Amino acid sequence: MVEVSVLNWLTKQTTSVLDLEHGQVSRYQESQFDKISSATSAQLRVVFDPSDTDTCAALDNWLAKLTLTRVTSNYSICLLTRSNSYLGFELTFNAQHQDVVADFPSSSLAQYFWVTQPLAKLAQPGLLVMDMDSTAIEIECIDELAAMAGVGDAVAEVTAQAMRGELDFEQSLRTRVSKLAGADEAIITELCANLPIMPGLEDSLSELKQHQWKLVVASGGFTPFVNDLKQKLGLDAAFANELVIESGTLNGTVTGDVVDAQYKADVVVRMAEQWGIGCGQRVAIGDGANDIPMINQADLGLAFHAKPKLKQQADIAIDRLDMRALVFCLQG
Repeated sequence: MVEVSVLNWLTKQTTSVLDLEHGQVSRYQESQFDKISSATSAQLRVVFDPSDTDTCAALDNWLAKLTLTRVTSNYSICLLTRSNSYLGFELTFNAQHQDVVADFPSSSLAQYFWVTQPLAKLAQPGLLVMDMDSTAIEIECIDELAAMAGVGDAVAEVTAQAMRGELDFEQSLRTRVSKLAGADEAIITELCANLPIMPGLEDSLSELKQHQWKLVVASGGFTPFVNDLKQKLGLDAAFANELVIESGTLNGTVTGDVVDAQYKADVVVRMAEQWGIGCGQRVAIGDGANDIPMINQADLGLAFHAKPKLKQQADIAIDRLDMRALVFCLQG
């Protein structure tokens, strides 16, 4: 057991310094990072669910152990709060050292990430471009439509081909949509009525709106679903592929420009120019390889419960927590 709770001191006390057996912890405010950091400083953020007592205990043990190492015997810490039920803290050390996270409680409801570049500022207007399937919502719409149309296995096989690199995105999209030919358009209405919004997303979007952020969905999915999300979530714009419907049935094709990976990346640029979003304030989040150009185009690219290829390209990966963690990836 830890004799002194660093988290209790951080969240409930006001003293500026906490003395531990093997070192010292000093407190700063999030807005003061530029003043206490230097060219050799390393910055680590941790976001967690404070309602989980096991997580809090594990983090306290980890924080206390940090003072046992030469690199972190004395470190600075600040509390991170946002308009949701998660909490976070930021640690600043003299130098980045992977030993710092070697004993991080990996089974806890906590997420850490190194801050390797200036973060977009929450309190300044910005742009967030989101993927839809498995990012803004919990499902893949094409798979759900296929199951409702009775062609789930056929569409799954095309998806597997795409995953093996046998088809590019446009080929995969058109082939999968072709399997839906003859399906009643009522399945679209039914699915729209039951779109499962990703847990925590509404909390984060509400906070972003308070600071005049522009919110956009750019999806390789379909317009009925992104338009439904736009209305439900109060988004500023939505882009997706247009299904062709004739006489109440899907004819198995899409019309207009295909919203592929490059299109999604271009949305980041076009929307930032349209709304005059300043440098450093463009953020994108997705889960799959198709989102790589989009997150690379943004100033800050986030991976959410993502495939390995996207995680390798992202600036920050959120794996263990829900979308409430999104706003902790921004500078308060």
